[in-house]
Amino acid sequence: MYIVGEAEIEAVAAVIRSGALFRYGDDSQCERFEKRYAQHLGAGDFALSASGTYALAAGLIGFGIGPGDEVLVPAHTYMATATSVLAVGAIPVLVDVDQSITLDPAAFREAIGPRTRAVIPVHMWGAACNMDAIMEIAAKHDILVLEDACQGVGGAYEGRKMGSIGHAGAFSFNYFKNMTGGEGGGIASSDARVMERARCAIDPCHFYWQGRSDSIRPFAGIGARASELMGAMLNVQLDRLDDMIASMRRQRRAVLDGIRPLHNIGLQPAPMNSPDHDCAAQLMLTMPSAEAAKQFVAVLPSVIASKTGRHTFPQWDQVLMHEGAHHPALNPYKLPENQGCRMDYDTGAWQRSIDILDRTVMLPMHPLHTDQDIGDMVHNIGQAARVVFEGMPAAAAKLRRPAAVDQQKFDSVTTATGT
Repeated sequence: MYIVGEAEIEAVAAVIRSGALFRYGDDSQCERFEKRYAQHLGAGDFALSASGTYALAAGLIGFGIGPGDEVLVPAHTYMATATSVLAVGAIPVLVDVDQSITLDPAAFREAIGPRTRAVIPVHMWGAACNMDAIMEIAAKHDILVLEDACQGVGGAYEGRKMGSIGHAGAFSFNYFKNMTGGEGGGIASSDARVMERARCAIDPCHFYWQGRSDSIRPFAGIGARASELMGAMLNVQLDRLDDMIASMRRQRRAVLDGIRPLHNIGLQPAPMNSPDHDCAAQLMLTMPSAEAAKQFVAVLPSVIASKTGRHTFPQWDQVLMHEGAHHPALNPYKLPENQGCRMDYDTGAWQRSIDILDRTVMLPMHPLHTDQDIGDMVHNIGQAARVVFEGMPAAAAKLRRPAAVDQQKFDSVTTATGT
């Protein structure tokens, strides 16, 4: 979360004063947001859900994914990307990322098997996947694409909004995202049948509140309906979104320009698929080794991509332990239909991803950073880089503490990197 204040407070208070907290009603805040966000994305339809995790599951349900199917998932993403596959009874198959920290198209192509029905490219940390390559491969092999844009809210790939390029796109609006309702998520698609099934998954009573449709048979689902409080807050947040993302893009460009002379000593930005359009939530730097990355962050407090909690597959306990459901009879790893699927998660198989992540350092942007903050960030990166690449003693590195950022925020540079 970047900015929240009186406008959100007033919007939520207005809903409470009205007494109309149920999303199906006149002047629904949820319905208003769904229409506005679909238009923002350039998608045919959008449906709110209680979380990004459930939005991913609803998208897979919309596709008709289930037992007997494999879904390709990058080895670096929040674990919900993989567990959402298990939630619908299918099996997640892991695929390497490249130096952009997103799905490697070549690894995606190589990972396709006879049971592969879908792929979930993740716009991780707001960085864009190579969607042109991914969509081309998917079309050739008749594979459905569910974009995980949970960390890519507000971003785009080559002018097309993240989440609007694949056959469907899932979003998260929890506390750590570019736009927040405290919690929340949603699914977008221009395929009416996918959206009808997804809406039934999100709210099995949807057919009754909104008018029964005969186009599909309603099915049982747990339900993850949004509230009017969420809708009210998101409507305010959407008004801020474009300016916030544009501000972070400008800041990252300024930092990249400022550290360009450091290329001569070996410091290199991580490659980006669509730098003029993505979220620019993070500046990513590729170090020559894992040890160099550790040395860098010891000087300048920052984050190594592999050390961000449950965003990398070795931390996905439920997947690695094959505990895919709350009851053994429902565990996808035990279902007869899935016995021909690939379930071996030998961690050594994706060592290339780990090597990349161990060498990638991330520094967050923030829409409220000032020019002075950006100048201080350029200076601090330079100090850390000279320790790593020129052997300057760490004790000699003089960091600037940005005036506009308090000590707690300076020491906790993981702002907005959660899921």
